[in-house]
Amino acid sequence: MTNLLTIENFIDGRFVPCDHLIDSFDPSTGEVWAKVPNSSSQVVNEAVAAAKKAFISWSTTPVEQRSKILCKIADLIEENMEELAKYESKDQGKPVSLAKRVDIPRAVHNFRFFASAILHSVNKSSILEGAQAMNYTQKVPVGVAGLISPWNLPLYLLTFKLAPALATGNTVVAKPSEMTSVTAWMMAKFFNEAGLPPGVCNLVFGTGPETGAAIVQHPDVPLISFTGSTATAEKIAIACAPFCKKQSLELGGKNPSIVFEDADLNKCVPTSIRSSFANQGEVCLCSSRIFVHNKIFSEFLDKFVAETKKIKVGVPDDDSTVMGALVSKEHLAKVTGYVKLAKQEGGTIACGEGVDSPIQLPDKNKAGYFMMPTVITNVPDLGRCMQEEIFGPVVCIVPFSNEEEVIERANNVKYGLAACVWSENISRAHRVAQRLQAGTVWTNCWMVRDLNMPFGGMKASGIGREGVDDSINFFTEKKTICIKL
Repeated sequence: MTNLLTIENFIDGRFVPCDHLIDSFDPSTGEVWAKVPNSSSQVVNEAVAAAKKAFISWSTTPVEQRSKILCKIADLIEENMEELAKYESKDQGKPVSLAKRVDIPRAVHNFRFFASAILHSVNKSSILEGAQAMNYTQKVPVGVAGLISPWNLPLYLLTFKLAPALATGNTVVAKPSEMTSVTAWMMAKFFNEAGLPPGVCNLVFGTGPETGAAIVQHPDVPLISFTGSTATAEKIAIACAPFCKKQSLELGGKNPSIVFEDADLNKCVPTSIRSSFANQGEVCLCSSRIFVHNKIFSEFLDKFVAETKKIKVGVPDDDSTVMGALVSKEHLAKVTGYVKLAKQEGGTIACGEGVDSPIQLPDKNKAGYFMMPTVITNVPDLGRCMQEEIFGPVVCIVPFSNEEEVIERANNVKYGLAACVWSENISRAHRVAQRLQAGTVWTNCWMVRDLNMPFGGMKASGIGREGVDDSINFFTEKKTICIKL
């Protein structure tokens, strides 16, 4: 355990060591590679105090100046893309090539997008001629924002919260996942260089029950933005209730993909492979249930399994690797446990775990948390593998007979985050998309995102929306001012 990376909290513009450290594991080797703070409530108090003090000046800083600072942070992230991608891969297990292609560029885009958007956010006004008065609205920042981000897309999803919070004039106390904290710590080094005033953005690292709970329960943190599991969100909602805090909860999914008989399989199969196994299936938007029309079920399954078997699972720094390691030993056990459960429920493993030859890995990676992409058929709709979020490279493929049937079956889960519809019949695509209980429905595509559009889930997949207007509205309060003329 030599040459370990030790990260520190970032409070009031300074890096602050922590007495209590926890291990962070490299998913590709299973070895400890970094030490991460497990910050106490006292540390959180210090971060909140710094943010509360900084709010006085940051909230009144002209938007043009805030925009320039955010753009400078984006520039610094972009300039350090290679290093950030390498460390994000080591932190989370994903291929370095994926981090360079998606995660780090998206973090850059998040800062630049909201830095620009805030310049064009307008207030409303009206004249009451009979009363000889004028009303106008003013958007004002709320205060100290508590931001809690997950482990699967560490920098990408953290910056999706940071950028609008800072752009609208709030100050921040953020807690990245304790399993993937390193890139957030690296980004903190850019804040001072970009000219962000001390205390405006504070990063405290640690576990949910210790550090996260202290942020959520703090009386001086009036709004909470959380991305993670539905079970954790339930605890957050209860903790926030006595304080009437604003909440944005982006939670899990059990996303259906519906493939009709007229779907173009040359487009559908490759995209469905990506939507099932991207980032080792550790994306809340991944398709985990694929419903295929009876007429093409056998053809689709054969093509899908053949393409799945071509996916290279390997070490993250190999450019030819498509799937890296799962994030932790415990998560690997959970995901493979669902494969065993599927067999107990009568499912058939078409390819992957327990069927195909083991993954060939270098000696140094044989203790890593690797898993083959797995396709399961013959699973019952009410079985746990079709109802519960697995959050790994496991997809269930089942047949259906008609439109009414598949809509009912697709909606028959507690989640409602996203869905896909595959059909060349545009009328049917519209009709089905409108009836699916999901916050986002992609037709003949997947993961096509526009930050101008709302994003969020229905049912147990969350409350609130993200995207330019929704994020700005969440991180501001609207006040109405009336002036007698």
